[in-house]
Amino acid sequence: MIMTPSQTAVNFVGDAASASVLLNPLRLQILERLREPDSASGLSRLMNQPRQKLNYHLRELEKHGLIEQVEERKKGNCVERIVRATARYYLISPEALGNLATDPSQIQDHFSSTYLVAIAARAIHDLAVLRTRAEKAGKKLATFTLETNVRFASASALNAFSEELANTVARLAAKYHDEKAPSGRQYKFIIGSYPAITKKENDKP
Repeated sequence: MIMTPSQTAVNFVGDAASASVLLNPLRLQILERLREPDSASGLSRLMNQPRQKLNYHLRELEKHGLIEQVEERKKGNCVERIVRATARYYLISPEALGNLATDPSQIQDHFSSTYLVAIAARAIHDLAVLRTRAEKAGKKLATFTLETNVRFASASALNAFSEELANTVARLAAKYHDEKAPSGRQYKFIIGSYPAITKKENDKP
């Protein structure tokens, strides 16, 4: 029996080759099934697909670190490999797009949705890098997330709220930022807003 590290919550896919492997429709189905450990034979029965075909896709997924072996089981004269998805969820990091990825520094309109998307994409990339470093060091990555909904009576109320929020953040940043702290660590804070989605439609990004 061969045991592997425990399954993580999110696997950040950071290169184009792995992203291409991940986005194959059949492989997406395989990964969803492999949230719980199984073998090629077990998947064949569940998915009504030839075992040889599934073995090919499993090898490709394993080559790119999207699944992992958790144990081996002996069945007669054969050894059955039990594999599992390396994470519960997968997210393609913007760096997989190379030069096509959004770059906040190239966007002049900081009030545009494009800029907000670029900032969010950069945050995903940064978190992928920091999580990898934290895991290698055996440390927990310190993060903070705040999310809320606010219903404004008018556009002027939204503008007033935004201005007050910006002033408050600026005041707090000035109060707590210490450029000369010898053992200090710099943190990045992101605040953005967009209209809440209040009805379900078949919209796709």
